[in-house]
Amino acid sequence: MAIRLTVALAQLNLLVGDVPGNVARLKAALAEARAAGADLVVFPELAVCGYPPEDLLFHAGLRRQVAAALGELRAATTGIAALIGYPEYADGGIYNAAVLYVDGMQRANYRKQSLPNYSVFDEERYFQSGAGPVVTDIAGLRVGIGICEDVWTPEPCRAARAAGAELLLVPNGSPFEVGKQRRREQVLAERCRETGLALAYVNLVGGQDELVFDGGSCLLDGQGAVRLRAPAFREGLHVATVTVDGGRARPQPADLAPLPGDEASVYEALVTGVRDYVRKNGFPGVVLGLSGGVDSALTLAIAVDALGPAAVQAVMMPYRYTSAMSLEDAQAQAALLGVAYEVIPIESMVTATRAALAAMFAGRSDDATEENIQARCRGILLMAISNKTGRMVLTTGNKSEMAVGYATLYGDMAGGFAPIKDCTKTRVYALSRYRNSLGAAIPERVITRPPSAELRPDQKDSDSLPPYEVLDPILDALLLENRSVEDIAAAGFDVKVVARVLEMVRRAEYKRRQAAPGVRISSRAFGRDWRYPIVSGYRSGAV
Repeated sequence: MAIRLTVALAQLNLLVGDVPGNVARLKAALAEARAAGADLVVFPELAVCGYPPEDLLFHAGLRRQVAAALGELRAATTGIAALIGYPEYADGGIYNAAVLYVDGMQRANYRKQSLPNYSVFDEERYFQSGAGPVVTDIAGLRVGIGICEDVWTPEPCRAARAAGAELLLVPNGSPFEVGKQRRREQVLAERCRETGLALAYVNLVGGQDELVFDGGSCLLDGQGAVRLRAPAFREGLHVATVTVDGGRARPQPADLAPLPGDEASVYEALVTGVRDYVRKNGFPGVVLGLSGGVDSALTLAIAVDALGPAAVQAVMMPYRYTSAMSLEDAQAQAALLGVAYEVIPIESMVTATRAALAAMFAGRSDDATEENIQARCRGILLMAISNKTGRMVLTTGNKSEMAVGYATLYGDMAGGFAPIKDCTKTRVYALSRYRNSLGAAIPERVITRPPSAELRPDQKDSDSLPPYEVLDPILDALLLENRSVEDIAAAGFDVKVVARVLEMVRRAEYKRRQAAPGVRISSRAFGRDWRYPIVSGYRSGAV
């Protein structure tokens, strides 16, 4: 007689450290799953405390809250089974664990074996590794348990299969980066084909500091075919039926959300990251400087899509070098998106600042110092508005600028969050066109005009930097691929240009250490997975 198990994948947006709030979300999902006729609910990795909890794990208060939460959740599993991720404090250490409750009783407990310690992950700082598979019975179906990294290497899944598993249950806290869902499903399919086992993969959604979790929860059969895929970046409970006949679990076809394209997924990640950073931190809204350029234009569109126009304040702060085109385009975009818009000229502020410094600067010609005064006057205004209104300042710099230091400390870098910090200028243009494909948001002239900081007459970015179509591929090779100057030059780039870019990256590290956090969308962003020394004697050796 065939066994039928109805499985619910709970793709949730949880809040790190909010154990009571997370427990309430889990209990609500349990009730929804029970009403939908589910036999089993699988929750994401460390769902009780949120992921990644980082040094909160060391707080005795968190430990007490987790212990209380487990008792409350176990009582909530009457008539249903639930696999719940949590930090287990035991044996003098901490484990990244998942507990299986069945009808109010603990049936099994699994400790993550493979602890990632690369890129944005440093789990070896917090957790001890588990040992060996855990396989148990749910309604006659033998299930094995793994957690996230456990499925990125073959051995844990093979061990579960050898221990008699028919279905693998895998809670995850897997952050977004470009192309990540395709790579996940390739890896999951390999595990399924290697073992012949079906696999239920459940991931988080939502923003947590620099990280964004995109969901993509899915259910695969023993041949690696995806039978269910949850929509990216959307909370929800996704239900499918698994039948077992002859010892083989066979997921039945269910909803199969399409895989979004790269620009669509990146844009949604940016929107999600901004929305959750602002809302989870309790800010009433945001304020940003709208310059008439493409970076601030894209940032404004993201903010409006994340928070709604009523929560966004745009401020144009012109100086004598601000073009009429910039004034016109900034006003046009603000009107197009329906946001509050103010114009605050900075001529008098700059004049007063320069007058105060005149004696100290006597006999010295103008240089970048005077340009930076303009940017810092704007930073003062935005921070004052933030202090007065409670709105957080969004900075508008992109990855290309952050890489080479083409940004002003305490000026355009001043703020609380940097939405496009991990987007090169090339991607900024692509995202701007993508956003306009959904509906007019950014004036076309903003996208097509040559980029300029407008800090001196007739200024262009290309006066100080290589063209972005040259700069950005060099930066990708340096930052994402760790390639040498010589290797990059061999690919067709001028060796002197490449060496100059590397030197600019090296010299700008002190600025990046003082920059606002921002959404991570690439395989290596400035932030938690970039650890470059400020003091360094390294030179490329290239002339």
